[in-house]
Amino acid sequence: MDEIKLIEIKEDIQSDNAVVAEELRDRLRKSRTLMINLMSSPGSGKTSLLLRSIEALKNELNIGVIEADIDSVVDSEKIAETGVRNVQLRTGGFCHLDASMVKKGLDGLDDPALDLIFIENVGNLVCPAEFDTGAIQDAMILSIPEGDDKPLKYPLMFTKANVLIVNKIDYITISDFAMDRLRGYVSRLNTDIEIFEVSCKTGEGVDQWVDWLRQSVSDFKQSPVR
Repeated sequence: MDEIKLIEIKEDIQSDNAVVAEELRDRLRKSRTLMINLMSSPGSGKTSLLLRSIEALKNELNIGVIEADIDSVVDSEKIAETGVRNVQLRTGGFCHLDASMVKKGLDGLDDPALDLIFIENVGNLVCPAEFDTGAIQDAMILSIPEGDDKPLKYPLMFTKANVLIVNKIDYITISDFAMDRLRGYVSRLNTDIEIFEVSCKTGEGVDQWVDWLRQSVSDFKQSPVR
């Protein structure tokens, strides 16, 4: 029997994606545009957080949004009501965005003067963590109803993220979610991650998140172009 030839497809895909991702970051550095990749499970509050963030910053910063869904424009319609520039990426079955898809979204925004771009990635805690989108920062949302054990089940997501937003903290008193336990799990995976506790429903903690965004945009604009 002839020897079986094994071809590692995923390795090739990831290698190609890394090249495009770095090209996107070079483009963003030159335009001084901070792009944040926002990831989470469905229903954790990505769109709600974006709406809160846009409302707080749209008079200070030129903001764009790249929306991604398997088959929907619902979230994009909500973002459009804020008046900020946005595009919808329909992945047609793919459970994540990669750098090539994001490049199409960036081209669709067609505005070199943007200060801040949010990517609202496809909702799940597995695939989006595996693909570099070319974003400058990776942020994730975990909502209280999902439970505090998610870092144990989806470690890559918590390892990759620069920022963790714990949303729906207004539910914490009626759940068995323990914030100290979550922080302990997360710290074992990622000692540098920044954690914000917010409620998009009540507005609690949103100001601290918005302050971080504001400062991050300012710092990025002042950083040297490599």
